[in-house]
Amino acid sequence: MTRKPEDETPRYQTFVRSEARLRDDQVAALATLRRRVAAERTDKTERITDNTLIRIAVDLLLRHSHQISGNTEAEMRRSLLGADINNQ
Repeated sequence: MTRKPEDETPRYQTFVRSEARLRDDQVAALATLRRRVAAERTDKTERITDNTLIRIAVDLLLRHSHQISGNTEAEMRRSLLGADINNQ
């Protein structure tokens, strides 16, 4: 990893702090994905965290926001992902 000059703000501090409540299965799958993605990279200068993947997921959700419909979380999930396989 490359060291940053003392006066440069760490990248993670440039983001707004937000909280999300996730299911146990989401937390576990996210950690597994993070480990896989981090291990497969060839350039490891940037740290990959669960938050990195969550920001990407939010970008993907916003890109497809025109597809969201429904009154409940399950209905909105179906409108984006199709059949509610996990009944979450």
